[in-house]
Amino acid sequence: MAGQRVSVITLGVGDLERARSFYGAWGWIERESADEVVFFQLNGLVLALFSATALAEEQGRPVAELGTGAMALAQNFHTEAEVEDRFHTALTAGATMLRRPQKAPWGGYSGYVADPDGHVWELAVNPFWDLEDDGSVTVPEAPPAA
Repeated sequence: MAGQRVSVITLGVGDLERARSFYGAWGWIERESADEVVFFQLNGLVLALFSATALAEEQGRPVAELGTGAMALAQNFHTEAEVEDRFHTALTAGATMLRRPQKAPWGGYSGYVADPDGHVWELAVNPFWDLEDDGSVTVPEAPPAA
């Protein structure tokens, strides 16, 4: 599987409802959401709007360290072994460990590293999304409301 790719772009936001309204007004179509996150399907990518407070907590660092325009880039994988391999490769290349890969409360598996400039990467398995061999992901469509 190619290592040079982006699967999900996550933007940390101060007010999730304000951000959701903005992107909706801009013509983006929400695909899935939960308490602190909203997902939009892009052309082979997913954009996530995530509460900055929840994003900082998930990364294991204070909100103040996120800064303005906080975000996390993500690479998704089919297996936990692939996550571990890419995690260790990143550390070997000079990344800083933020959080070791581990089972996530949402049902997946993920860890975080920062590149030498501090850009954050999540390496993850999400068993609920479709992942192609080229690294592109698809958020499944929600069933129609009853």
